[in-house]
Amino acid sequence: MQAVGLGVIASVARTPDDAGLSFGTVLVVAVIACIAPIVTSLRPALRIPSVVLEIVLGIVVGPAVLGLVHVDVPLDVLSLLGLAFLLFLAGLELDPSRLRGGMGRIGAAFVVSLAICAVFGFGVELIGETGQPAFVAIALSSTSLGLVVPVLHDAGVTETDFGQLALAGAMVAEFGTILMLSLLFSNSSTTPQSEIALLAVFGVLVALVAMVLLRVGHRARVASTLARLENTSAQLGVRLAMALLILMALLASKLGLETILGAFVAGALLRVVDPHERLVHTEFRSKMDAIGYGFLVPMFFVASGIRLDVQSLLDHPRHFVLVPYFLIALLAGRGIPAVLYRKLVGSQRALAAGLLQATSLTFIVIAAHLGTQLDVFDDATAAALVLAGLASVVLFPPLALTVLGMGAEAPTRAPT
Repeated sequence: MQAVGLGVIASVARTPDDAGLSFGTVLVVAVIACIAPIVTSLRPALRIPSVVLEIVLGIVVGPAVLGLVHVDVPLDVLSLLGLAFLLFLAGLELDPSRLRGGMGRIGAAFVVSLAICAVFGFGVELIGETGQPAFVAIALSSTSLGLVVPVLHDAGVTETDFGQLALAGAMVAEFGTILMLSLLFSNSSTTPQSEIALLAVFGVLVALVAMVLLRVGHRARVASTLARLENTSAQLGVRLAMALLILMALLASKLGLETILGAFVAGALLRVVDPHERLVHTEFRSKMDAIGYGFLVPMFFVASGIRLDVQSLLDHPRHFVLVPYFLIALLAGRGIPAVLYRKLVGSQRALAAGLLQATSLTFIVIAAHLGTQLDVFDDATAAALVLAGLASVVLFPPLALTVLGMGAEAPTRAPT
């Protein structure tokens, strides 16, 4: 029945309007975004985030399987906004107070992760599937903060020492990989020296913006105006956040860095310059979650599934071997370094932290997309990388909760 319904909707997608553009494809994606959390909620014991089903259904309706829809201009724009908003929301999760304890071990663990993943990256180079093992190493060294946060929250351990350690580890991995990707593999990169200079300029501009925001934010008149207009039709807090997101993404793009870095920095900056939560409070976060997880972010994930070239894997069956290879790389590269956490939280929770750190999909989807754009690897390798990320989301969080001995209910909100 679902396939028939999507087929009928897809017929609308193929009928352009008078302007030559159709929102039919966007409608298909919106329907998938509604179906995915409903279906996953019917099997709560599996604890599978709806983002997995969003990507899978995108693959099914896309050119790889049924060929009902393709990524057109409206969906492409919304997908780009969804990617930016996803990184913005990840930046908002950054809590400086959580980064104080155990930062030495967290940093050391991330360095070890890079070293282990570099070994796997060279393995991919040896079989002739990439000429940039460093890119593969960076892609495998990330953790999906947006997936880890809901798991910890619904397990009720976010504010514990273990929860804060797991969050900090995910934050460092996500920010570190985004930073390295922008520094070493920007679309407009020239030399590492010039990229470092551009990154330094970006850092100075971010600091200037932070100073302005701090100065303005401490003025009573500004605070009262914000409070007065935040819950009116003006929605001033949301508008300010959107302006900051676009500003940071634009600055990063103009300096030759990846816009994803600017989007992440925008969220982190907003959290840092608002320690008293005049803006970044519970109600504001609910609005951001509604815009992001309710609309824009699913556009990115479903569109990623539509774009995923599964057919290339079928045309080159030997690439299927890369799926378990990348999955083992994630587990080894992000799981083994968690041994360094044993003295802080004990062996059992260190193992759980390692499994959560090995959960990676968001950045992998981003890296796979950029990797094909930069000709780092082919479509089949990119598809294998994303499928490995999907497998990590399906397998590792439930295993982590099992290790912790928690029979937590499935998340009511779809993690992304």
